[in-house]
Parts: sequence; structure tokens; C-alpha cells
Amino acid sequence: MNYTLTHKDSADEIFTHKEMCFEVIDRVFGVKSVSHYRKKTIESGLVTEVEVYPTWNTNANSRRLKKFRVTRASQERLNKRNSVKNLIRLINTNFTDDDIWGTNTYEESKLPKTVENAQKDMKNYFRRLKHHAKKHGYPPLKYVYVTEFEEGKIRLNHHYVTNFPDRDLAEKLWKGGSRTQTRRLQADDSGYEGLVRYITKDPKGAKRYVTSQNLVKPIVTINDTKITKKQVNQIIMNELSIASLMQKIYRDHEYIDGEVRYSEIVDGTYIYAKLKRRKE
Repeated sequence: MNYTLTHKDSADEIFTHKEMCFEVIDRVFGVKSVSHYRKKTIESGLVTEVEVYPTWNTNANSRRLKKFRVTRASQERLNKRNSVKNLIRLINTNFTDDDIWGTNTYEESKLPKTVENAQKDMKNYFRRLKHHAKKHGYPPLKYVYVTEFEEGKIRLNHHYVTNFPDRDLAEKLWKGGSRTQTRRLQADDSGYEGLVRYITKDPKGAKRYVTSQNLVKPIVTINDTKITKKQVNQIIMNELSIASLMQKIYRDHEYIDGEVRYSEIVDGTYIYAKLKRRKE
């Protein structure tokens, strides 16, 4: 499997943690081959993520590879990371501590035989929630759910997040014949990332998520002038911290954490930062 690296890619997945050493200094600084550094900002609710990555001079004699092999296992890991990342951002964007999350399970006699049947159960469940939301004058129903299903095993449950406000009614409307439990969402500095990583933890089966069609997407912006090569090099040499740079750019945010990565495949450096917007 070939992966083609383009200027539009953040190149996140080809940069890895590496201690600074002389053998990578030239590749990291990439004075001739790195044209400039691109800043990609993803705003998901109160959480803002910043990815800083290099773009390259096409005529320079750089170590940027146009194509390299990606194994099936690596591609599957990449797909899972991206899926979880996207789900975290969706939930951070669309839900607040006024909303709920829950787990629906089945009694043995009502266990569906396929994932498709299980998802049909959840489709009908949210249809009932939608009916009651409209009946009681609640806001338009929004939801995300994750189904865990292990073929040939009595192991099946659904985790969901929704803006349906009535916890007791939400539990009552589940028809799987077994326990259902709801809780209020509780955000931390990373929003609901901890919850999402819990409900998508690697099972011995299949995990897949479904969303309502009215979810708002995170706001993504790209800027090629906000961060200079000089600033990136200062971070590499510990002359400037990620925190101080981010606080200078995002004055209405609180810095949460960040990291620097280097690559054996391409020139330049990758910087990631997470911030939380201060409430007004």
C-alpha cells in the first residue's frame, strides 16, 4: 500500500517521538527543503487543537519521500486513531454538561444476531426519543452511539451521547429488556476525550459509531504565516516553549499540553498543542 504525501497533509502519522540528537538535527531543521510551517487549527467546543507541520520546496534536494510503504496493520491503526480523533471532536463540538451519555444492554433472549440488527434497535430507540423530544418541546434530537459486537458471543452493548434531557425517560424507552444507565456529561480540560476513549476502547469485537445528521462539524482553519521556521527551531532547541508560543497566539485560551515530533522519513518538525478556550 502506497501513501502519497501532499502539501495538504498534516503529516501527523509519519512524525514520531525522538530525542534530539546530531543525526536528526539536519533533518529537523531542513533549512533548504522546508519552505515554511503550516498551522492547522481545529476548534471543537471549548477545546482548540493546533497542528504545526512543514511544507516543502518541490525543487529542493530534500529527504521528503513522495511515496512509502504502509502495512495493512499500520493502516488499520491509523484508521482507528483518526476515527477516535474525529469522534472526540464531534462530541466536544455538539454536546455540553447539560447532556447525557448512557449504555444500553440486552437480556439474553433479545440479543440481536447481527450488527445490522443491533443498529436497527438503536435507530428505533432514537426514533422514540425524537418523538418524545418533539412532544415535550425539547431541542431537536442530536446523538452519537457506538456499538460493540462480538460475532458468536453473548457480548453486545451500545454507548451513546445525546442532548435528550430526561434521563429517566431515556432509560424507560430502551426495549432491550436489560439494564440501561444514563449519566450527565462532565467535561474536563480535554472536553469529553476521556469518555470517548472509554467507549471506543479496543474490544474483542467490532466498534463502530453512528451519528445523527444534524451534528455540527468542528471548525478547521489553516494559516501559512502565523508560525515561522525561526520559532519552530527555537522550540526544538528549548529556547522557546510550546506553551509560551501558543499563549501569545491564543490569548483567550489556556494551554493544556503539547508535544514535538521528528521524522526519519521527511525533513522538518511536527508540533501539536491542545488548548481550552476560557469561558466569558
